[in-house]
Amino acid sequence: MSDDIDRLLRRGEEEPRIKDADLYETVEEVFDASTVLTVVSLIRKKVLKRITGVISAGKEARVYLGYSPDGRALAVKIYLTSSAEFRKGILKYIVGDPRFQGVKTSDTRALIYAWTRKEYRNLVRMREAGVKVPEPVAFLNNVLVMEFLGEEGKRFPLLMEAYKELEKEELENIYKLVLEELGKIVCKARLVHGDLSEFNVMVKPDLDIVIIDVSQAVDYSHPNARDFLERDVRNINRFFKNEAKIDVLSDEEVLEGLLKCLERRREDSS
Repeated sequence: MSDDIDRLLRRGEEEPRIKDADLYETVEEVFDASTVLTVVSLIRKKVLKRITGVISAGKEARVYLGYSPDGRALAVKIYLTSSAEFRKGILKYIVGDPRFQGVKTSDTRALIYAWTRKEYRNLVRMREAGVKVPEPVAFLNNVLVMEFLGEEGKRFPLLMEAYKELEKEELENIYKLVLEELGKIVCKARLVHGDLSEFNVMVKPDLDIVIIDVSQAVDYSHPNARDFLERDVRNINRFFKNEAKIDVLSDEEVLEGLLKCLERRREDSS
């Protein structure tokens, strides 16, 4: 499959005006003609040199291992532009978000392009606030290029995949780290992740963590931000209490601490 991708992209790179009917093939429902041209554009811009195998696959996107011209490993996230089901699922994160003003929610392709841009900007905003997230590199249309987090072409495990191999003390420390990152997201970046769970926390070999999949994150001014935040807190506490089997703070305690932090930030800035 990676050979097919390389062949498709090389042909696009060599011919500025792509007319070959083969470029209209779809590889794994991802590489339609528009996406191929987008990746070729990133190659011409010297962001990418090549793309190899799949790192992870979901209903709305595939993440591929890519490489920059200088050999740096990169994660290349490609959103499917034909997913009407995905469009329905993201509307609750879009309505009320000023970053989507002017975007026709009935236009699935335009919506996903805006969604990709939103994830890039969320990564930038979180990085600037000191949140441990992948370094954003570039985006174009439905393609987002980020730092690759892994070794020898294999990504680091998600918390859901790693927790059974960890000791109680290690899990307790990871819980503290997750709460610290949650605090940075809310209090420093003034965002709400909106989908925080054991599936969106990556565990590094040194047992540090990285927060991933931030496309749905909304500004705290979003009308649904409080509901999303309460859900994030419930999800994290549920996992560490029921699956990891460690003692956790109550949902109310975590939420109260975050809201107090936000209030202090408002007072400091006024």
